[in-house]
Amino acid sequence: MAKVYGSFALTGNDGGAGSGDIQGIDEGTSDFFREYWDMQDLTTDEPVYTWNDPGIYDMQNDVWSATNVNVQGLYDRCLYQITLVNNFLQQTTPAQLAKNNISGAYADTVAQFRAEARFLRAYQYWVLMDVYGKPPFVTENTVLGSGYPPQISRTALYAYVVSELKAIDPLMVKPMHNQYGRADEAAVWALLARVYLNAGVYTGTTDYNDAITYASKVIGAGYSLVPDFTQLFLADNNLCAGVPGGGSANEDEFIFTINYDGVHTQGYGGLQYLTHGGVVGSMPPNDFGVASGYNELRAKPNIPNLFPAPPYTDGSHFPNNGNPDTRAEFWYPGQQLAVTSQPTESNGLGVTKFRDVSRTGVAGLSSTYSNIDLPLFRLPEMYFIYAEAVLRGGTTGDLPTALKYINLVRTRAYGGSLAGNLTGTDQLTLQFILDERGRELFWEGFRRTDLIRYGLFTSASYVWPFKGGVPSGAGVPDFRNLMPIPESDRSANPNLTQNPGY
Repeated sequence: MAKVYGSFALTGNDGGAGSGDIQGIDEGTSDFFREYWDMQDLTTDEPVYTWNDPGIYDMQNDVWSATNVNVQGLYDRCLYQITLVNNFLQQTTPAQLAKNNISGAYADTVAQFRAEARFLRAYQYWVLMDVYGKPPFVTENTVLGSGYPPQISRTALYAYVVSELKAIDPLMVKPMHNQYGRADEAAVWALLARVYLNAGVYTGTTDYNDAITYASKVIGAGYSLVPDFTQLFLADNNLCAGVPGGGSANEDEFIFTINYDGVHTQGYGGLQYLTHGGVVGSMPPNDFGVASGYNELRAKPNIPNLFPAPPYTDGSHFPNNGNPDTRAEFWYPGQQLAVTSQPTESNGLGVTKFRDVSRTGVAGLSSTYSNIDLPLFRLPEMYFIYAEAVLRGGTTGDLPTALKYINLVRTRAYGGSLAGNLTGTDQLTLQFILDERGRELFWEGFRRTDLIRYGLFTSASYVWPFKGGVPSGAGVPDFRNLMPIPESDRSANPNLTQNPGY
């Protein structure tokens, strides 16, 4: 079970490099969230990448193909983690437990592990559904040697993910009662809310009522916002977790996390990638708990432009330049807002959101590897799902409640001040929700899915630098709303057909 969970944070068995899980790719880049982030954020209006690493510029310029190493990397990582779950489930059936003389409390523990493993598999199948549409499909009931895995349609996979999550819902530990870093019932609800919000994309039929229902379940489970936004992505951000022994009083924001530890989970993905990669130009490495920065990742202007203008741009009011919105964590000295050249390190603002130091400024356990945990689900997303689903026509919620939830996020963003709050439901629009998601969740792996849901990922009506490979930005063909099935797998499995356009 440790490997089932560990494969979210680790890339192999020997630390950062040496015995990688995935072949045919640099192990450091094969981390789950690093590959996922490249799909979800690097292809959007959020970051710009300096170095011409294999396949990266094709991702930024919207010309990726079925042989792109990053397209293949996430696909392989997801299927590898699904394989681990399937194997675990095969080895822990009641018959297998009895055969190995495992009974009583030990068997009960294994039964709990099985429910959590099924959640992790459902999560990975959701990623494949969202990014690739129609992957190969195998479960613990697939007989090894029975032939090539069949391909599942996106609609059928949607039905499977929903049914699997509902099946394990009553089997999960109650919200905020599991060990930190392990999934509980609220994680199931949170994934269901996210899946239902995007049902129209996945199946052609929307389901905003269920999105509201499951977001409300999470909201009603007792979670609360951490008062200071700038503490969410620090080395001791385990204090933000909604679990016994994990969170602090009234700081139960994280619903489910990938846990990183600079000593025990060494790798070059997750928030190691964003922290080290995000230290560029004149940004002081010590303030970020790293030995040195990679001069790798900066912000495209679209996201900084969502925030009020900062009163200071000389670095004297770190980390958010005295901006009234504390989420505006950008570095200005030596950087320009505009991005006219992708490899030029001064093009694009630095991002100060991820800092591998504690709340008191103490460096983490390692200056090479990340000590910052990654929340895959946190409370504000549930507020946004509720509000967007109501605005899109969901009838199980209401606008006054949606406004209340958005203002909770805005009040925290403005340091407890009501200055940023909306004053009426007429100000609550779909565009505002998209912008607010950009302000709250940027660089956290949401943007591609959001822009697709809004019809903006490929559209010429909304562009960013180098969208479509054009410096000023341009529309791209709609088939790029899905990534291709990697050619390597199609060559190996005759059951797989390619997505249109590739």
